[in-house]
Amino acid sequence: MNFIKLQAVMVFITAFFNVVLAQQLRGTIKSQSQEPIEGVALLYQGNVIAITDVKGTFVLAEGYKLPLTLTLKHPDHEVRSLEMNETNQTFFIKEIVSTETLKAVLVNAPYEKKRVSIVPTARIGVAELNQQSPVDVVAAINQQAGVYIQSGAINTNRIVIRGVGSRTLFGTNKIRAYFNEIPITSGVGETAIDAYNPEDLQSIEIVKGPKATQYGSSLGGTLLLTSKQSETDGVSLINSSTVGSFGLFKSASTFNYSKDKFDVHLTYDHLELDGFRENSNYNRNAVFLNSSYRFNDRTTLSLLVNFIDYTAQIPSSIGRTDFKEDPTQAAFTWQQSKGFESDAQNITGLSLKHQFSTNFTNTTSVFYTYSDHYEPRPFNILDEFTVGFGARTVFDKKFKFFNKTAEWNFGGELFKDEYHWQTIENLYQENNGNGSLQGMVLSDNEEYRQQLNIFTSMTLPILETLTVQMGVNFNTTNYDFQDEFNLDDTNTSAERNFDAIFAPNVNLVYQFNPNRSLYGNVSYGFNYPSLEETLTPEGIINPDIGPEKGFNYEVGSDLFFLKRKLHILTSLYILDIKDLLVAQRVGDDQFVGRNAGRTIHKGLELSSDYRIQISNSMSISPYVNTSFNWHKFKEFISDGSDFSGNDLTGVPDMTLATGLAFQLKKLLISANHLYVGRIPIDDANTLNSDSYNLLNMKISYDLQLLTSLNVRMNFGINNVLDDAYASSILINATGFNNSEPRYYYPGAPRNYYGGLSATYNF
Repeated sequence: MNFIKLQAVMVFITAFFNVVLAQQLRGTIKSQSQEPIEGVALLYQGNVIAITDVKGTFVLAEGYKLPLTLTLKHPDHEVRSLEMNETNQTFFIKEIVSTETLKAVLVNAPYEKKRVSIVPTARIGVAELNQQSPVDVVAAINQQAGVYIQSGAINTNRIVIRGVGSRTLFGTNKIRAYFNEIPITSGVGETAIDAYNPEDLQSIEIVKGPKATQYGSSLGGTLLLTSKQSETDGVSLINSSTVGSFGLFKSASTFNYSKDKFDVHLTYDHLELDGFRENSNYNRNAVFLNSSYRFNDRTTLSLLVNFIDYTAQIPSSIGRTDFKEDPTQAAFTWQQSKGFESDAQNITGLSLKHQFSTNFTNTTSVFYTYSDHYEPRPFNILDEFTVGFGARTVFDKKFKFFNKTAEWNFGGELFKDEYHWQTIENLYQENNGNGSLQGMVLSDNEEYRQQLNIFTSMTLPILETLTVQMGVNFNTTNYDFQDEFNLDDTNTSAERNFDAIFAPNVNLVYQFNPNRSLYGNVSYGFNYPSLEETLTPEGIINPDIGPEKGFNYEVGSDLFFLKRKLHILTSLYILDIKDLLVAQRVGDDQFVGRNAGRTIHKGLELSSDYRIQISNSMSISPYVNTSFNWHKFKEFISDGSDFSGNDLTGVPDMTLATGLAFQLKKLLISANHLYVGRIPIDDANTLNSDSYNLLNMKISYDLQLLTSLNVRMNFGINNVLDDAYASSILINATGFNNSEPRYYYPGAPRNYYGGLSATYNF
């Protein structure tokens, strides 16, 4: 009934906008893999009349009438002539198949696509996301070399990039993340990737290491999420539903509207899952809105809203014996207390992009975040909420340097948030088996956090073949902790102002020819301690703990062969981190943070993909992405034990991701394999997790039932080989009361899913 009401509302909105807004000629340019292409020039009678934006969309000025004969040009794709008419407004162009064609188009600088850095970054597009379950963005990210997400549950993910973040016990706090240029990382560096629906994502760009000057210079790196927008002119309704093993049910309804200057992408998503373990039910509702209004050719206003409300039971980690004998069971105390978390999160951002001239633009955003979290745990109940707000502005200026186009970026980002939390006694043992029960308040605290980033970078073409990019990030951060529970001499209120940090960054790219290049990077980065690391279990702020800092050194090559059908990207890096932030366990699920020692992260990464076009309707696309990790403690003494020279805890020694996509007309069959090597579980390296293999497969088929109705059917299998493995490791776990240390979060056994998606274009 609710869906019928939603459809009625959408029909009303459609009718309203069709009356209010006038018709304008629009279209979309995509690659053969269904990816939108930015920077495609549309020529009419030899003149450029439009250029596609980041979603591959172009808008023609008033006065043009259909049909139109257009020529499409882009530096990485073949030139194509076509006819645009009322029924043909989505076009596909092929990648370049000859070096001569590429050279001829490369001189046309306005068509080059802007990147975060001149050195290569990893990018996950719609094609890669569509090869996985619509629930699982983790599997798509884990296919990238140098990136590994440990996932204890849908709502418990630890992102590790080149070994950074491996010592974070719960969640992710060593990287930064942005959604449509809006910061989604909290004031203490925590990022929740599970708050975003994979079906709403257009792409995920991964910057490894502190190379992203304008995004905070985090030692681990940066995730840049880009959302989907309306892909067709007019109105479309999309409904996709998925069912699967362990009670999986997911349903998403999307309304797209694009007309003249106005675009709307609105999605309501519902997900529920029983889980394969005890005490692991998950239920989520989410609303996502991405809209924009173009005042004119120079000014665009965008609105982003993402709201998620979920309740997730927590089975927690288990010991080795339980992991081997019965991985479906929950940890005993979490089962007895029926531990769970209930969370409502919201992020709202308003962005204005203005082009002062053809060479000078600015994008300014203001944003608001809110999170209300309630989590009964065996040792206490956590009741917390966070309110944050901030602003970000980025200027982009192009200018001439030795008769070549150079670029200067500069701007700043201010973020403030207020964190309020209480811990409450959990009387679950006195509740007759009914789970958690609130007792007396144990603590009541507030923390006010502020972070300022000011950044600038300049890209200079020194020679025809040599480009240099230099930048610096300036950061100041402070925490103001208020103890609202103790009002006498035992009050622990304190303020912590960290020293300002300057983080420089230098990139070099040497271009032998359009198909061969070498690159290098030297950059400085930092990570501030999380809340858990700044406070002791007694709630006292630690005045001695500070940020970890380090240098990144990297060289690599970006190579194309066989008429650009084969792409090979290599990277060799050394990341030297001082004042390593570590969490020392002092009680059952209680930790204290401190700076301890130094780590050296050495690694080799290789990424390759190859597209074999057998015919116009058949193609095969294999890929191989692998990373070799030699990450060591260089100096690390803890509790009188010297771990210097040992392997870094929580990082696999090797990962290998391989995959194959076979496409025949509207049939797509994909297989993705992931091998994860052994992972040291404790600092002494006396215990390692077993290596494992994961094989996922998916098949989908598109049908056009009516002129305006498209249907996609899909079926998939995760963990085809039914391998028993640990999807996440809790490092340095300690057993209490004669219990076994709880190191392991079991991964899901073989499971199935299938779905149906219908798109109706008005």
